[in-house]
Amino acid sequence: MKFDGITLSSDALFAPIAGYSDVGLRSLCAEAGAGLTYTEMVSAKGLIYGNEHTEDLLHTTARERVTAVQIFGSEPEIMARAAESKALEKFDIIDINMGCPVRKIVSNGEGSALLKNPSLAAEIVRTVRRAGKPVTVKFRIGFEKNSRTGVDFAKYMQDAGAAAITVHGRTREQFYEGKADRDYIAEVVRAVEIPVIANGDVHNKEDYEEMKAHTGAAGVMIARGALGAPQIFAEITGAPFAYATVRDIVLKHIEILSSFHSETYVVNNMKKHVAYYCKGLRGGKQLKLDVFAAKSLDELVNAVKNSGTLDAPVCIDRKESL
Repeated sequence: MKFDGITLSSDALFAPIAGYSDVGLRSLCAEAGAGLTYTEMVSAKGLIYGNEHTEDLLHTTARERVTAVQIFGSEPEIMARAAESKALEKFDIIDINMGCPVRKIVSNGEGSALLKNPSLAAEIVRTVRRAGKPVTVKFRIGFEKNSRTGVDFAKYMQDAGAAAITVHGRTREQFYEGKADRDYIAEVVRAVEIPVIANGDVHNKEDYEEMKAHTGAAGVMIARGALGAPQIFAEITGAPFAYATVRDIVLKHIEILSSFHSETYVVNNMKKHVAYYCKGLRGGKQLKLDVFAAKSLDELVNAVKNSGTLDAPVCIDRKESL
């Protein structure tokens, strides 16, 4: 997949997921074959004012061959200044979040609220392009449940200079209910000339292939399907993924996070991830109890090492959703 001078090793991309797309999981997804990884969404104002939590979201590793930082906000000049900040110099792509459905974000006129103001959204894209990097946009197919405005919005983004767009096949009011509307994503693909990345309900290789075939999209973004299962990218791309058991993956995830973050951060963050890593595995409930009881890195690692649950082999050829 190519756009605006960027060549990706595969068209399967790992999504920006608030609270989950940390440097550890991104690195594992990249190692498994993800052609592009995105940070969690980062506040433009947080970047400008040097918020410590914001900077925690910006770590990368050499495993991530091509990286995108996703920023959010609603003020064009603030967004442009954030895109031009030194903290984002290492990223290859600036992605703008115009799809987050969370009430707190929407009430500030950010995220999916911008779907209702395409002129402002286009102005944001034009100003962010001052940073001199490819600018992409992620948005939903509409705001209201029974309103589909994504085609017109996509045209605004294209005319403003977006290098590519990602379309999540639900409206803001749907949040994550129902099924992603692949038919409408296909309409967006046909309506614009820039690459369209399809997003929504991709949990295995079969889902990925069906999404590509149905929509004609240039790429497919995988979000929740990769939580606890970075090997989904190896399943799709055929890339080698040298982890024999789920425990091996979890320990590597901990190791990567520990290279960048405090002990408290690693312990608290991994509790969320382990809940996904052990999903559907025998003994998973007890493992979650043991991990959630951990108060130190040593206790966390011991719980992981001593759990028979994580002896489960890493399954690359999956037929069912995780």
